[in-house]
Amino acid sequence: MADTQTLPGGRTRGMGEIVDVAGKVTEIAPFGNTLAELARERPEIVGLTADMGRYSDILPFRDAHPTRFFNVGMAEQNLIMTAAGLSKTGKIAYCTTYSVFITRRAYDFVALACAHSKANVKIFAGMPGLVNGYGATHQATEDLNMMRGIADLTIIDPCDATELKQVVRAVADIPGTVYVRNLRGKVPVELGPDYRFEVGKAKALRPGRDVGIISTGYMTARALDAAKAAQDKGIDAGVLHVGTIKPFDAAGVLEFAARFDRVIVAENHKTSGGLASLMVEALYEAGIVKPMIKIGLADSFFECGSQEYLESKYDVDLPRFVRAIVDGQ
Repeated sequence: MADTQTLPGGRTRGMGEIVDVAGKVTEIAPFGNTLAELARERPEIVGLTADMGRYSDILPFRDAHPTRFFNVGMAEQNLIMTAAGLSKTGKIAYCTTYSVFITRRAYDFVALACAHSKANVKIFAGMPGLVNGYGATHQATEDLNMMRGIADLTIIDPCDATELKQVVRAVADIPGTVYVRNLRGKVPVELGPDYRFEVGKAKALRPGRDVGIISTGYMTARALDAAKAAQDKGIDAGVLHVGTIKPFDAAGVLEFAARFDRVIVAENHKTSGGLASLMVEALYEAGIVKPMIKIGLADSFFECGSQEYLESKYDVDLPRFVRAIVDGQ
């Protein structure tokens, strides 16, 4: 397998840094830098990590507010319990580690110590899905499915640096526990300056005429690129970004889907239990039957490799989007 981690100019991509940044405007560590700024305004904010400060981009917060930063070591259950405890003292606890460690190792603690207790804990879970090239032990490809099962939990899957920065600020005022799929490293700026994140609201980014794409996370950026490529082939695709998985904007999704004869649903997650399942549920409950193509991951474990290699092998890359739009396959 070719070394596709080496970028133009000899720079090596940082762990968990998403692909497709070449030629695009990017921001470095939008999560950590925004959190550091917000914490200057909100003295009740604290930051925690489970020995993943570098790979979650929380270090700008640590450097700006060292007395409000806690590294609990490689102990994700301790991370969540400490965050929950701090929230009981009036703090807003932002905590970071890999998505897979939060969901598989600390699930019970998120459910009971945080969500059940309505703790003011904001979990920024890094490297979801195939962003992580370290194989099944590190790839959270089922995290949305798992976290959807927890009551009173908000789930957010940002598209880009623009939305992520807004989410960092917004979650401070969202009651209770929030789970965010974090983006790190050089994060592309895909959304326009007029974009405004609203919890629980899907956003139409491109009107379209022939086919509608409903997507979440950085797959929305992939959808926008594919829509532009398909336009050269005479197909006009609309794009709806679902930034909030829970609460799910069923009304907004159905209104968008009703405008098209067929829809495509795309996510950096298994096609069971995530956005595609939410879409099927919404259509069924509304009594709507509509052709739908799912772009996502199979119910499987995935091997190690660069993100480009994995996305190509498991058929969730840009060419897959274009085929779905143009050929309906």
